[in-house]
Amino acid sequence: MSKLKQIREQQSLTQEELAEKSRISVRTIQRIESGSVPKGYTLKTLATILQISENELLHIEEEKSEEIINELVEDLVIESNNIDYQKVKLINLSSVLFIVLPPLNILVPMILSFALKQQNHLTKQIVSLQIFWTILAPIVFMLGIFLKLGRSFTIVLLIGIILSNVFLILRNLAEIDRNKKLCYRLKFNII
Repeated sequence: MSKLKQIREQQSLTQEELAEKSRISVRTIQRIESGSVPKGYTLKTLATILQISENELLHIEEEKSEEIINELVEDLVIESNNIDYQKVKLINLSSVLFIVLPPLNILVPMILSFALKQQNHLTKQIVSLQIFWTILAPIVFMLGIFLKLGRSFTIVLLIGIILSNVFLILRNLAEIDRNKKLCYRLKFNII
């Protein structure tokens, strides 16, 4: 039960009565009672009308957010205990074999992560990084061609693009080996 509902019922008020007293819509009160966190004017007005402090009105919501954070931490601990870092390194390294065949540099690590039962945040980031690189590499290559700096520049650019992916893979491999995390990763997952 939300703190607002608890206090409202202790004061023998209906939602409609509270809405009338506070000049806050019934719908807003319903949303707060179902879990939304009151802010600003709404928080201040409800606290004043109910004759309680703003912190007291938010107390339950703070406890819920602490519970949610604790559950997420527990999930991460459980997940990190199930990670076989040798298999993760193999999944990461599998992309090197197929750098010149871009769809395979994504598919092989993805298939390996399922086959080796390593669907965790590290393998998702490895695959996401390969997808991102596979999208970005042709764009950079096409921009290089449009600059019309000659054939030798195009070859150097192509080699540079391929070597950048090799560097990403090998650097992440070293970081997994040393610190059990990725050195280069995205702030989001594509998969």
